[in-house]
Amino acid sequence: MNETRRRIMKQAATLAAAGSMGLPILSRAAGATVVNYGGSAWLGHYSAYIAMKTGMMAKQNIDLRWQAFSTSSARMAAVMAGNVDIAGTGVVSALALMASGARQFQLIATPNNFGKAEGLLVRDGVNSINDLKGKKIGVTYASSSHVLLLDILAQARIDPDKDVSVINLPATELLTAYRANQVDAAVAWTPTFNRIRALPGTKVLLDDSAFSLYKSYKMSPGPDVLLTRTSFAKDNRDAVKGFLAAIFEANAFMTKKPEEAAKLLMELTSLTYEEQLTTIKQTEWFSQADQQALMNNPGDFVVGLQKLSEMLLKLKQIDSVPQVRQWVNATYL
Repeated sequence: MNETRRRIMKQAATLAAAGSMGLPILSRAAGATVVNYGGSAWLGHYSAYIAMKTGMMAKQNIDLRWQAFSTSSARMAAVMAGNVDIAGTGVVSALALMASGARQFQLIATPNNFGKAEGLLVRDGVNSINDLKGKKIGVTYASSSHVLLLDILAQARIDPDKDVSVINLPATELLTAYRANQVDAAVAWTPTFNRIRALPGTKVLLDDSAFSLYKSYKMSPGPDVLLTRTSFAKDNRDAVKGFLAAIFEANAFMTKKPEEAAKLLMELTSLTYEEQLTTIKQTEWFSQADQQALMNNPGDFVVGLQKLSEMLLKLKQIDSVPQVRQWVNATYL
């Protein structure tokens, strides 16, 4: 495996969780269980943010303490270090840790299905994947965007080590690098995806619907999962169950009242109202009832994750294929 990729994929087990920041909590009930949550401005965290801001978490006697991370790898590092109790994350970093045998966390739910909020952004003149040959492409390693890029290059039989230059950039630096012409194209997720797309002379060449497993299983390159630290859940089972109840209440809110949800989320994402509303509406927000088919025995979603693990091995992003079902705990639903 390329040594840089190996190091990036395994860094979640060793990186410190520096750089996290707190956001204010709407209300804190006396005697509530403190839950340190790892999030970001990505749509996979909308449910938790809405539930925190509207008091849905407080109603479940949960004092949610928000910590923001720019990458899933850094967020998973915080989980491994015991600094985060529950997190939403793109599953790629979690699968890398599973492949290394880490048992410090459990997958407990999947909050959504997305496909139009992440993709490959290019300048005018690039009209196909083959037009990328010889160009520099910015992407965050060990992320869903990275997996998407590797997959579409493989589909086009383009060698990522020889035919293009793949530049590893944190999600927070992609916009700056693209705007400064340091990269010719970028693969990003919202809100960075929206900001780059809005630049003059830029278009979306493809989105997650071009991913191999999306066509067969409706599986994005890095679907969102909710997970909990195993030791935290052992001592705070009711809090984990209450957290999920609040998440699915927030999902119902976004489904039924997207306009109200968009106004709340703009503080988190800094998107315009129109961009925020579009992002909410084009995402499927799962209900608690949906989870049984997705997560149980082993569940359609879990089957898809197993297929994704096999793909990651072929793409040389992990060294072995974990049995994903061993990390799934659907008993909190």
